[in-house]
Amino acid sequence: MWERLAGVRDLGRLQEIASVLVRHGFGDLVRRSGMAGALERAGRLLRWEHAQERHALRPPERLRCALQELGPTFVKLGQVLSTRVDLLPPDWIAELSRLQNEVPALPWEAVRPQLVEDLGAEPEAVFARVEQVPVAAASLAQAHRAWLHDGTAVILKVRRPGITDTIEADLRLLARLVVIVESQVPDLRRYRPVEVVRQFRESLRRELDFAAECRHAERIAASFADNPCVVVPRVYWQWTSERLNVQDFIDGIPAGDLAAVDAAGLDRAALARAGTGIVLKMVLEDGLFHADPHPGNIFFLRSGAIALIDFGMVGHLGERRRLEIARLLHGMVVQDDEAVADILLDWSDGGEVDEDRLQADTSVLVDRYRGVPLKDLRMGTMLSDAAGLLRQHGLVLPPDLALVVKAFLTLEGFARQLDPDFDMASEAKPWLERVMLRRYAPSMLARRGRRGLAGLVELGAELPRDLRRLVRAARGGRVGARIDVPELKPFGDQVDRAASRLTIGVITAALIIGSSIVMNSVGGGVGNRGLMALGVLGFVGAAAAGVWIVYSIWKGSHHR
Repeated sequence: MWERLAGVRDLGRLQEIASVLVRHGFGDLVRRSGMAGALERAGRLLRWEHAQERHALRPPERLRCALQELGPTFVKLGQVLSTRVDLLPPDWIAELSRLQNEVPALPWEAVRPQLVEDLGAEPEAVFARVEQVPVAAASLAQAHRAWLHDGTAVILKVRRPGITDTIEADLRLLARLVVIVESQVPDLRRYRPVEVVRQFRESLRRELDFAAECRHAERIAASFADNPCVVVPRVYWQWTSERLNVQDFIDGIPAGDLAAVDAAGLDRAALARAGTGIVLKMVLEDGLFHADPHPGNIFFLRSGAIALIDFGMVGHLGERRRLEIARLLHGMVVQDDEAVADILLDWSDGGEVDEDRLQADTSVLVDRYRGVPLKDLRMGTMLSDAAGLLRQHGLVLPPDLALVVKAFLTLEGFARQLDPDFDMASEAKPWLERVMLRRYAPSMLARRGRRGLAGLVELGAELPRDLRRLVRAARGGRVGARIDVPELKPFGDQVDRAASRLTIGVITAALIIGSSIVMNSVGGGVGNRGLMALGVLGFVGAAAAGVWIVYSIWKGSHHR
């Protein structure tokens, strides 16, 4: 199968992927997926003697190391998997969250030609000065500091030359790999690898588009336009494109540098509250949120303002989703297990689920928080536990909600790092109640009423035409009713097979009787040899039909 799926241009990369998996102790996956056999038939050998090189490490650690070694596409895949608390247990999530994008920077000579092409001129002509040594380097891009002619400091985020071709090759192999793995390794089917890789492919392609990242930044900046305590770097669109992002340079304190925060005299507790309010507003009110609010993407300004950077990974939530999140968190805070179970059933997305068992498990989960003081509740952990319930029941969280859970987990950890006494539940409760009350505000009721009325008017306007079509079809004899009962299909197939066997049996009996009559009624003369042959032929046909009936009965009994 791999010979048909992997082109010649991808065989080298396939061998590299298989070798890394073998070296990190995943040789069984390589064998069962068929990669090993395909590579050997193509004349490419794997070094199995290194299969136990990292045997002492735990499986999550081995997977993290393997993804790190395989490069940017797989590092990004691991980061996406670290958001899927509904698919992976906590120890795997924690380990994959350690994946970092830091890679050696490319020399200036390697990125300059692409930069000239994107700017339409020499960088030295566009900017007053450009630093050739990057201030940061990641798997997809690296950032160079520059200055405009008016003295404004900016950042040039340059996509790595050739990275798109590498990523597309890896995405092709990943798409082929998961199809084979899903068919050959039944234990992994419950994780829906094909769907996960499809969503990952779409997410990564969006992240490669720096112009889209800047559009996200401007939308979020607009939502905080009246809040001077939130800073989003300005975009310079005259130089920004799919491969280049030019924004204001943020001269602030990285959120993870607590010593510098203290040295600047900033109030940690106030920063934790402000940061939480920013994320809660994005998630619960705006519906467009920074999906990766880790300390590396947050800076504290000496004025006390908070700056957000890097909007390559964002989440989108509709009004219904925002209400569901608010109802779920509020239900867990006030110990309303029925409300929590209702939301989880909605999130099951029609999957097969034992509702009574899910309700019972939800009651146990909610009861775990009963009597816990509000300040001791962990909102991120509560969301993660709720997603874990779906995992226990073989259900998958919708992708947009997986990003929300990850954002809350990251936010809460960051806020408690700033202020160990931070009470996120108390901070979030007013936001949750406001979202639920807003649904019943007069303006929202009026908007839903207008939508319903518009739909009703449209239905009424279309009804006469639809009725005419129905009557016309009925007159032409084109109206029929079809009843499809899937549960009866196996029974119908069984009846059909029994009728076929019965028919063949009757024909076999007729052949035997007819052939016997023919052979008994003719003599041994030369003129009767034709009839004798006809009788023998009838017996042969009867024997063949009998063999078919026996085989059909035997085959049916072994496939029940």
